[in-house]
Amino acid sequence: MFRKYLCAYQERAIRGSGKTDLKRLKNRRIHIRALGLKRGTLETAVIAAALAASLLTGCSKPAEETTAAAEKQESKADAGQEKKESPEKLEELTVGASPAPHAEILEAAREVLASKGYDLKIVEYTDYVLPNNALDSGDLDANYFQHQPYLDSFNAQNGTELSGVAVIHYEPLGIYAGKSASLDAIPEKGTVLVPNDLTNEARALLLLEAQGLITLKEDAGLEATKNDIVENPKNLDIVEIEAAQLPRSLQDGDVAVINGNYAIEAGLKVSDALATEDAESLAAQTYGNVIAVRAGEEESPKTKALIEALTSDEVKSFMESTYEGAVVPVF
Repeated sequence: MFRKYLCAYQERAIRGSGKTDLKRLKNRRIHIRALGLKRGTLETAVIAAALAASLLTGCSKPAEETTAAAEKQESKADAGQEKKESPEKLEELTVGASPAPHAEILEAAREVLASKGYDLKIVEYTDYVLPNNALDSGDLDANYFQHQPYLDSFNAQNGTELSGVAVIHYEPLGIYAGKSASLDAIPEKGTVLVPNDLTNEARALLLLEAQGLITLKEDAGLEATKNDIVENPKNLDIVEIEAAQLPRSLQDGDVAVINGNYAIEAGLKVSDALATEDAESLAAQTYGNVIAVRAGEEESPKTKALIEALTSDEVKSFMESTYEGAVVPVF
């Protein structure tokens, strides 16, 4: 109440003369008497001191208003800081892949890519042709589904210029039981299903040879075809089928040689295979799955980020714990 009185007095003084000084107010004892106080008393001293303080400092705003203003200013500062520190929009990185295991492995790399500034978009394909066509046309930034021999063959046949930039993993090709429960149980003139593309057919024939079912020409190697079979003791019928269709056709043959990714998609386990490629075999050393990009983009920021993400410790641990030998990291 007393403070209110002082503020009112000061405002009247300022409006009246435009100038108030300590001396003038000190001499106005009438104001002190109006409060019913006597000179020399403690109350007089308190009032005089308050008058002087009010003139020196002015009538400040209530503490609540001051606190609110400070909090408002602090809030604005915090908002500005948050805006400043908010992450920039991620750049889209589009990669084509087979559903399993490639798309699954890419998904495991998503957070690593985000930390590098990229928002991963995965486009799934169920064949071996469309993802390379899409990459060549510019619809993809990269693809991840094939090995280098297949990529080289595709480029030669289609006039494309796609480049393999990093080997990520190896998928052992396996022989899986169809009508026959074991390799020894395959009958005379039994049916063996193999992939129909050049590189994977050669790989399948090399695996059949390693199991003693056929013998190939000595120099056939990674370009072997059915025409290179020189010995076929059981007169096996080697039937070529599109790789993605092999798991569905498994019961149409005695056995089938199936690519690792298609075996995984079909729920087949490498531990169930009648035979698989040895890790030290020529095929295993040659057919690691690669990241492919357009020629000229091997050193682009996107390509480098993708390679770093897919060869990270996080992705390696994912492959080892998820696929139990069906997918083997090679980095």
